[in-house]
This record gives sequence, structure tokens and C-alpha cells, in this order.
Amino acid sequence: MINWPSSLIKDIARRNCVLYLGSGVSHNSQNANGEHPMTWLEFLKNSINNPNLSTKQKREISNKIKVSDYLMACELFRRYVGRDVFNDIVKDAFQKPRYKEADIHHQIFKLDSRIVVTPNFDRIYDTYSSSESKSTIVIKHYYDTDIANFIRDSDRIILKIHGCISKPDKMIFSQVDYAKARNDHSDFYQILNALIITQTFVFLGAGLNDPDIRLLLENYSFQYKWSRKHFFVIPKNQLSETERKIYEDSLNISFILYNPSDNHKELTDSLKELVEKVEAKRTEIAESQDW
Repeated sequence: MINWPSSLIKDIARRNCVLYLGSGVSHNSQNANGEHPMTWLEFLKNSINNPNLSTKQKREISNKIKVSDYLMACELFRRYVGRDVFNDIVKDAFQKPRYKEADIHHQIFKLDSRIVVTPNFDRIYDTYSSSESKSTIVIKHYYDTDIANFIRDSDRIILKIHGCISKPDKMIFSQVDYAKARNDHSDFYQILNALIITQTFVFLGAGLNDPDIRLLLENYSFQYKWSRKHFFVIPKNQLSETERKIYEDSLNISFILYNPSDNHKELTDSLKELVEKVEAKRTEIAESQDW
């Protein structure tokens, strides 16, 4: 089981924490056929089999995937098949299968973090949390103009930083999408920068190859070198000890490791334990009125 840091438990209890949910969280879900949502990498690998691509185009996309240039691979795929076909493919992958929330979503919701950030296009956690909260949770996208008002208020909010499957033309999925979003919605990225400075981030089911994550953490690390670390929860076999040390030093993060066997069961079980510890800490804070 994960030994959660006491500082993290305190930050979540005081709602000074942002939960960042990557595609690994959604991957726990299933539909009626027992299928799981694809990760970004799985989606790209699957795209190579598309019949609309020529052999040369498939090889070009495959080569970009091999060198981990996923943004360019996605950009090539979209341009080769066309926008409308691409949007239909994305809907077929992330919306039509009707994935149902998993136990890990239940535990994340019980942590009752005021702000949840996710790059996921699917609506699995959005739909579940809206239902559980009786539609009191606010869902905002990177292109919305009133996000700052909700951040300053007391609302529970989910920030969809790459958009949503409901509006495929606004999804940030490729090299051009990232560049355009940062130019057209610079105010949103200022909000993210403010959050990374003032809140403790916990990254769940996320990868360090996401440009938004890297940009956020690199800016934070070099501008505020001696500030508190953020937390990245990963399987213990994902990175070597040396790689973890390099990331910790360059991104000012602390890794929390778990055993990924049995479909990442230890992570979900540890989140259940974290919920209990956070609830106990909130009771302690309320009794002492040490806000």
C-alpha cells in the first residue's frame, strides 16, 4: 500500500490540492462489452490500421510514434484522413462505447478536491461526479472565458484542459492544437500557472510526455526552485531510479510509487485509505478550528 505523505493528506483535507487525472484513470473504466478506453498512445497505434491511410502514410506515423513524437503523429493522422473523418474516429473511440465509471473514480470523488484538472476527452468522470453531486459540480473548458470567477469562488470545478469529446473541433490533440490554444487562450494558461504556484498538484494516471504537464512543471521548477514539490503517482516499474531522480530535480516533483500488478489494484486500494485519512484530518481540523 502507498504510504501517503502527511503534508499531502493535510493539503487535500484543507482543499489546497488540485487532482490531475490523466488517461490512466479513465483506462480503469469498462463498457458493457468489457472494453477499456484507449490511452493516447493506444489511440495513435490503432490509427495506423486505418484503411484511409496509404502504406507510406502509415509508415510515417509509425516512425513518429516510435520516437515518442505523439503530437506530430496525431497531426499527421488528422491531416491524412481529414478533419471530419478524424472527428468520427475520436467519437468512436471515446464516446460511443459508453464507458462506465470505475471504483477509482468513486475514491477520487470522495476526496472532495475543490479543483480537478483533466486532459481527458471522455466524459466518464464528468458524468459520474455530476450525478453524484446532483449537478452542482461546474465543468469548464480551456476556451471558457469565466473560469477565473469559478476558481475564486467556492464551487467544485472540473477543468477540461484539452477540451471534450462533445466538441471535437475544440479538442487539443496535436502539435498545431497546442500552439493555437496557447496563443488564443493565454489567459487560461495564466490560471494554470497560478494554480501550480498556490496549490499542491497530485498527478494520477498521467504521463510526463504531456506538453502541458512539462511546461507547467518546468516553469514552476526554475522560477520557484525552493518551493514545495508536487506529487506524481506512477507504477514503480515505469521509470528507473536514476530517471526518477532526474525528473525530481528538473521538475521539482516527488514520485509516489505503487505496485501495478492486478490491474493497478494497489492504487485504488491506497486511494480508499487516503480518503479515510483525509476525512479524519478534516474532522481534526474542524474540531480544533485550525483553518
